[in-house]
Amino acid sequence: MLFADLFFLYFFLPLCLIAYFLSPKLNWRNGVLVVFSVLFYTFGEPVYILLLLLSVTVNYALALVIGNTEASPGKRKAALAAALIYDLVMLGVFKYSMFFVENLNLILPVDLPVPNIRLPIGISFYTFQAISYIMDCYWETTEVQKKWWKFLLYISMFPQLIAGPIVRYTDIAEEIDDRTTTVNDFYEGMMRVIIGLSKKVIVANSLSTVVGEIFGGQTTMLSSWTGAAIYALQIYFDFSGYSDMAIGMGRIFGFHFSENFNYPFISASISEYWQRWHISLGSFFRDYLLMIPIFGRRRGYLNLFIVWFCTGLWHGANWNFILWGLYFGALILLENLIGRKRLKKVPRAVMHIYTVLCVIIGYGIFYFEDLGGLGTFMKGLVGIGGIYDPIVFNTLVNNCFLVIAALVLSLPVIPALKKRLPTNSKAFIIAESVCCLLLLFVSSTMLVNATNNPFLYFRW
Repeated sequence: MLFADLFFLYFFLPLCLIAYFLSPKLNWRNGVLVVFSVLFYTFGEPVYILLLLLSVTVNYALALVIGNTEASPGKRKAALAAALIYDLVMLGVFKYSMFFVENLNLILPVDLPVPNIRLPIGISFYTFQAISYIMDCYWETTEVQKKWWKFLLYISMFPQLIAGPIVRYTDIAEEIDDRTTTVNDFYEGMMRVIIGLSKKVIVANSLSTVVGEIFGGQTTMLSSWTGAAIYALQIYFDFSGYSDMAIGMGRIFGFHFSENFNYPFISASISEYWQRWHISLGSFFRDYLLMIPIFGRRRGYLNLFIVWFCTGLWHGANWNFILWGLYFGALILLENLIGRKRLKKVPRAVMHIYTVLCVIIGYGIFYFEDLGGLGTFMKGLVGIGGIYDPIVFNTLVNNCFLVIAALVLSLPVIPALKKRLPTNSKAFIIAESVCCLLLLFVSSTMLVNATNNPFLYFRW
């Protein structure tokens, strides 16, 4: 089940809200969230719900051992190792076994049968949440959750279950046992949900059609640069829209999830870009992999390589994603070698142009899963294959208002306007509410006969 789905918007979510707010006690409300979260996942994965419940049970049990202060250090380390091995093996089997066997057959003179395992929805996200919880328990930065069903609530909570953001247990541990939803929480949460839905349905889906038309024709310099640039905008509105909906629903239920995007396209370096893009994933790798000692001590370059290799591989079992991760890792390494002080001396406008160009190239690498197509795209960037394509130019002209609107909305224009407006006045609240209702109407209308409603991060 997707958030950008009429059944979810007008049946599942309202039914959950009614049951939730009719429940008089917090434990009952938590129970409602657990039941609806399990139903939500079962709707899309009737078999793999068992895998989710198994993951919850294994990590819950091993965390109890890790958090037992009377247990020996060796026993706690063994429990930590068992939990990490279980989580990574499950992720590896279901997400990467096909990729591994295919490449093994290419490298070695063997013909192993390629497993055809369907990827469980959201396994990357809930596995990383479990790992972050296990590590925090071992480092004693959070208390172990003693009740299984509350840990199930943390892992399976449907607003962030299938596509993040990656919510850490430390962020919501207190709110599981003590939270309220004010009128302002409900209002702000609903506004955020509608805005996220609009970003996904109105903007991202429309941009998807444009990208398909541009990359579906002749590869020229014009098509390569504009196609990759618009694709970067599509990914942004697709994923940030979903994150907005998740954060908004969490707010309605009294949870405060951390922001996942912070206008990344205003960045003046690749390092800054990744501090603003998919923040929960970047902070996960920073805190749980970049700082981990390897072979007895922390090794900067090796850790950086591992982090960006894993970042690419996390996005998909394909070589273009690995190249994409290593590409950004190499750029960050280059910036680290140059040094922040030297980079600050470069005019911000120049650094911004450099960042945007690098990001555009990066999302071209991200788009082409076929290495042959990727090679053709890279040639197109430098004009091999032609400079101009009239079909692409006409596509850009026909969709210029959409692309310009997307570009403007990807910048912090609305927050800047809000600072100048009386946001607490009744007139502003009424105007904002009317605008959001119009956005909801337009989004719903577009979903009625939608034939192009992919969620790109849904498969990761």
